[in-house]
Amino acid sequence: MSYDIRKVAVIGAGTMGGGIAAHLANIGIPVVLLDIVPPDLSEAERNNPKTRNRIVQSLYDRMAKAKPANLARADRADLITLGNLEDDFNQLADCDWIVEVIIEQLAPKQALMERIEAVRKPGSIVSSNTSGIPISQIADGRSDEFRAHFLGTHFFNPPRYLKLLEIIPTADTSRAVLDFMGQFGSEVLGKGVVVCKDTPNFIANRFIAIVGSYVSEYALENGYTIAEVDAITGPVVGHPKTATFRLTDLVGLDVMMHVNNNLYPAIPHDNYREVLKSPKTNALNAQMAERKWLGNKTGQGFYKTVMAGGQREFHTLNPETLEYFNPPSVRFDSIGAVRKIEDLGERLRKLLEMDDRAAQFIRATTYYALAYAAYVTPEIAYNIVDVDNANKWGFAHEAGPFEMWDMLGVGDTAVKMQAAGYELADWVQEMLDNGHESFYKDGEPEAASGRYYDFHTGTYVDLPKDEKHITVANLLKHNKTLAHNGSARLHDMGDGVLLYEFNAKMNAIDADIVAMGNTALDRLNTDFDAMVIGNNGDNFCVGANIAMIGIAAGQGMWDVLDKSIKDLQELTFNLRHAPKPVVTAPHQMALGGGAEMVMAGWTAVADHESYIGLVEVGVGLIPAGGGCKEIVRRKINPVMKSANADVLPAMQEIFQNIATAKVGASAWEARELGFLTDQDTIVMNSDHRLARAKQKAWQLVAAGARPPEVEKIYAAGRDTLYALYLGIRSFEWGKYASAHDALISRKLAYVLCGGDLSEPAWVDPWYILDLERQMFIELLHEEKTRERIMHMLQTSKPLRN
Repeated sequence: MSYDIRKVAVIGAGTMGGGIAAHLANIGIPVVLLDIVPPDLSEAERNNPKTRNRIVQSLYDRMAKAKPANLARADRADLITLGNLEDDFNQLADCDWIVEVIIEQLAPKQALMERIEAVRKPGSIVSSNTSGIPISQIADGRSDEFRAHFLGTHFFNPPRYLKLLEIIPTADTSRAVLDFMGQFGSEVLGKGVVVCKDTPNFIANRFIAIVGSYVSEYALENGYTIAEVDAITGPVVGHPKTATFRLTDLVGLDVMMHVNNNLYPAIPHDNYREVLKSPKTNALNAQMAERKWLGNKTGQGFYKTVMAGGQREFHTLNPETLEYFNPPSVRFDSIGAVRKIEDLGERLRKLLEMDDRAAQFIRATTYYALAYAAYVTPEIAYNIVDVDNANKWGFAHEAGPFEMWDMLGVGDTAVKMQAAGYELADWVQEMLDNGHESFYKDGEPEAASGRYYDFHTGTYVDLPKDEKHITVANLLKHNKTLAHNGSARLHDMGDGVLLYEFNAKMNAIDADIVAMGNTALDRLNTDFDAMVIGNNGDNFCVGANIAMIGIAAGQGMWDVLDKSIKDLQELTFNLRHAPKPVVTAPHQMALGGGAEMVMAGWTAVADHESYIGLVEVGVGLIPAGGGCKEIVRRKINPVMKSANADVLPAMQEIFQNIATAKVGASAWEARELGFLTDQDTIVMNSDHRLARAKQKAWQLVAAGARPPEVEKIYAAGRDTLYALYLGIRSFEWGKYASAHDALISRKLAYVLCGGDLSEPAWVDPWYILDLERQMFIELLHEEKTRERIMHMLQTSKPLRN
């Protein structure tokens, strides 16, 4: 039987249910979102549909207002239909997938499944988002056909942003259903799918509950402060900045306690479970819960924001006194010694050889995590790859436990762990005894090839291969790199497609990136059929290297700056009008010059989580790499090709967007702002972005597509310019803008309007590009702009001066 999901029902509109509904709506799938009728309705209210939907409406409103946004754009709300479980249950009858997200109690879930079976259509898929109740028990008593179409789908919160989706089949789940949901989860929902065994808390939460409890108890027993622990357990060990206690504040102490309390009785066989009852951690958590210090949701937890002298300070809790204080800067010699080492494995190896308090903490918690991963994996997972991926995708860890163990050296680390009193799982010892020295061979799990150790057979087996996942790491490994410098590389993607990749710090544009772009155009002309511009970095490109710009301006190197800006303009112009297809593949942040690079291709294939904007005003500048020209071409030209069109509303819109550094909060919003077009492709799974971009490039080649023509640009001229000037003056008079804000805005308006032409005209694009460059240089002459640049470099925050 084939499956197709065109309509979904989500039952339970709380934080997770609402988030799942929003994610489905973002994709374009209609959703019915149901919750209970309020139990305390008056006689008059019982017949009022509005009051009967009071709970689902209030939960929906909370979801819609949450930050970060659950909905990728406002109009996606139209795809969500609200209802209640008494009046609207029949709406499940034509749903292809029904997701249960109600209270974490077995009996209500079983009762709901009985009701669902009575109305669902045959072949529809039913799943539970439970985080701890055995999936098989939830479907007890249901028919064979129901159980064949039932499984667990455990999303992580918030569903729009977190990559991990754990899928949990039962013994009765149809293989076809499991395979379909895995493919649907990856390709449509855009998730990293891990198939788990039906065990308590599945993979990610089982692992993090035990290891996180140990980390907390070790910290409290050994006198580490909250700030010290988060400095030790963050990026230096390959974890996010939220580290340990900031993560608890983000998730909610009550949620973490609920998970741990439910897990303890469910795993009596687990030798590590007593850590869930750690005395110091549990005593502290109980006192904090009693005071409602649950984290971000209640305004304080392990951290508390305090205003002092007009400035925000982040105070931390003293676990002994339960008082908050402003912690001193955390400094450890070991962390300072390795801070600049980019490679995680090298960084960890050096840290574990040191012996200050940070190194001791990392050694103890790392060895414990590795020991528990080896112990619990055969129970909870079908292979080590799923355990590594669950940790990376669920918690944004740079490496999973088995990948990390490989980095450290499995045999040597096993000896040190045992010497320190940590157990070694029998299957790991057997692996080493048989001469197998690593968990992975021939590459990392994200590579397109390689092998992993299978603890079932004691042999290495091929890693799952995703043909749609192209990585730079794999291209490097297979010697596909054609050219490189300090900031960029060229790779052969195969099938006649060239990859132009940025690999500078934060992928900030500098002279090397521009030079490699010109080399890419040369190679495109002579050796390739098409080009993709993309990378696997944290962000596509955060803009120009403002440090180099600030230094050059400070030294009065105006001719050098003028040439470097023109070089960038020429590159973006030549990419846009290259003789063969150029496809950009943005993801995450594409700001300033990064946005200009996105717009420089023939077309784009963008990750749905692409945050694109021209933000140069934040450092006292305006776009000058073709951004002003291109946004006028995209947003003003089409308007002015219509008879009797009024340019001012469209001009005010683009002026305001750039002057306020507006960034699209999703690829769909970026499309509304003009950074992406209706012809550009938006992909849900960023792992597939480069492959989809390559495919799009080849489609253009096969279609015989011609390069975009060089269009004239509509220059609105003096009347529109003065209208913008008047608005700027009003903002300045109203104290909404400083004098320097107003200066920047006037120069931006001048460029967007094509100067003070006496009447509108269609001009050569280089007329606008030259104005961009001129105003950019003029602003760099301003001391206040240079102050803004330095402030951004020193604090990562914009300065209003």
